[in-house]
Amino acid sequence: MSAEQKITPEHLKRTAYLYVRQSTLRQVLEHAESARRQYALRQRAAALGWREDQIIVVDGDTAHTAASAAGREGFQRLVIEVGLGHAGLVMGLEVSRLARNCSDWHRLLELCALTDTLILDEEALYDANQFNDRLLLGLKGAMSEAELHLIKARLQGAILSKARRGELKLPLPPGFVYSLDERVVFDPDQQVQQAVKHFFETFRHAGSAGSTVRAFRRAGIKFPHRHQAGSGDLQWEELTHARALELLHNPRYAGAYVFGRTRTRRTSEGRVTYQPLPTDQWRVLIKDAHPAYLTWGQYEENQQRLRGNAHAYGIDRRQGPPREGCALLQGIVLCGRCGRQMTVRYHQRQGRLVPAYVCQREGVATGQPICQCIPGSGIDEAVGKSVLECVTPLSLEVALNVQQELQNRLEEVDRLRQQQVQRARYEADQAQLRYMRVDPNNRLVANTLEADWNGKLRALTQAQEEYEKHRQADQQKLTEAQRAQILNLASDFPKLWQSPTATDKDRKRMARLLLEDVTLLRGKTLTVQVRFKGGANRCLNLPLPLNGWQARLTQPELLNEIDRLLDEFTETQLAATLNERGCCSSLKLPFSARRIRGLCRYHGFKSRQQRLRERGLLGSRGIAELIGSKPILVDYWRQQGLLKGVPLNDKGEYMYERPDPEAVKQIKMRTRLKPTEALA
Repeated sequence: MSAEQKITPEHLKRTAYLYVRQSTLRQVLEHAESARRQYALRQRAAALGWREDQIIVVDGDTAHTAASAAGREGFQRLVIEVGLGHAGLVMGLEVSRLARNCSDWHRLLELCALTDTLILDEEALYDANQFNDRLLLGLKGAMSEAELHLIKARLQGAILSKARRGELKLPLPPGFVYSLDERVVFDPDQQVQQAVKHFFETFRHAGSAGSTVRAFRRAGIKFPHRHQAGSGDLQWEELTHARALELLHNPRYAGAYVFGRTRTRRTSEGRVTYQPLPTDQWRVLIKDAHPAYLTWGQYEENQQRLRGNAHAYGIDRRQGPPREGCALLQGIVLCGRCGRQMTVRYHQRQGRLVPAYVCQREGVATGQPICQCIPGSGIDEAVGKSVLECVTPLSLEVALNVQQELQNRLEEVDRLRQQQVQRARYEADQAQLRYMRVDPNNRLVANTLEADWNGKLRALTQAQEEYEKHRQADQQKLTEAQRAQILNLASDFPKLWQSPTATDKDRKRMARLLLEDVTLLRGKTLTVQVRFKGGANRCLNLPLPLNGWQARLTQPELLNEIDRLLDEFTETQLAATLNERGCCSSLKLPFSARRIRGLCRYHGFKSRQQRLRERGLLGSRGIAELIGSKPILVDYWRQQGLLKGVPLNDKGEYMYERPDPEAVKQIKMRTRLKPTEALA
């Protein structure tokens, strides 16, 4: 069937879409003939019967690959117009212009068949509803995708072959440059070398990328950086956390030539993701390929430390850096049952945070009960005492080494700052030289060079001021008095540990200098296995921590004392006596008569009335019957000294000892007298 027979008046009523695309910006700039051939298809559409105003050019995907529809807004718009039935003709120079992906291509064919849309390329006109045309279009689409695959395979094969020989030229990180014979050498700039060395030395002491960045910020040190994939001009910028991680993960600093450290994957949305690969899966790894700032062992040690610092590193998560919480063993405590890392929970207890060590990884993953949950206050205290006992003989030597290391680091930082000032002075001198050589009559150039010279002078002044400020601050950090203070503290490590100015984070860092890990196992007792850095072990057996209700119980010794004192005092008197002795309730509150009464009722103590009756004392009614008087007069006779009373409670009630016969005789005799005579 000819092209004219396939076109119907219904097709001519709808719009003709011309899709124009080139894969890269370089093709757009250098392959102009391809673009002209694509735009020339407008004339083909006009010759087939479409008016000029019906022909729409879709060229928004210029410099985009056709490997996926993701990111190609022009192609997506074209598919929408076809699906809505607005398109009568879709034009492209060849199938590869529309799609190099079979799924995208066949989806477009399906829509063209459903909406009766024709397809035109440089060779022919096709109707997707006709079997022969659809078969041919399908073959062209498959060949287009296969062509892309072959092109990529050839390019990647050549790249990999060159990389395996170590000859593929890759961007270099700061600290390295290519020599004239294409060999990797140290950057000839000594300031750059010192900055890179200081970076890795700082990380070795700080232990984390974040701490290293903060140390650079405090010291006012900038880090070198080359833009344009490492080939641009050298610039000095503030060190960021992302840059620090990039430097630490780069094996080039260990002298290794590497290629293929990531695996590329395309998501369902068409986005490209990069998945890091373990070292044994790198496609090319050539150790000792060029000079290095680190040994391979130091590089692997840094990677291990970074993995340990990662808080969300999946199943391989290990201890993280010390944090501000009060749990001393955060990040280094292991479960004695399953061997997994235990996490920390904090609870509010009596106005303060109390840690608990929990093994919950398997429980969270499988929905099972947690392995262990152990309150941590007693454990932290016991491990802290163990650390103090073990560190005392070595404290002086440790302090001297720390002092010397601090001095060395300050001197190294000072050298780096001096190099920054020297660089700023050199740039100012060069700007002055350029200004002095310019023709004074050429004012436009002279003004520009003068402004540049002034800017360099301001930068030099700022660098000198910052150098002096940091140098004075460093001198303040290590005065003679402070050195003597460090030496004195070193001989008394417990004083440093228990200092009010030492934070929980400081104690954790001190503990990690000595402890490798601590294993907890809860049985009839709590077993704490402490493993020190040098390989020494210490096993501590602690009583099981009390439950919440047990911790709120009053101590048995105090209960026995309350039981004994109830024989002598009323509830109010007993509470006052206990408060004077410094005793308090299980909730750390002072005692009151109400609390004493509640304790007696809860523990089943005898009441004071029962205690006095057992001692033979009588109440007012019993005494009244014994002396032949009225109960209301019993307290009167006590006030007259004829009866001996013992306070029963805080209401003024008494219980009385049995009077002797002489006292009974006196009371009866005075009862028979007249009131005035009895009072006499």
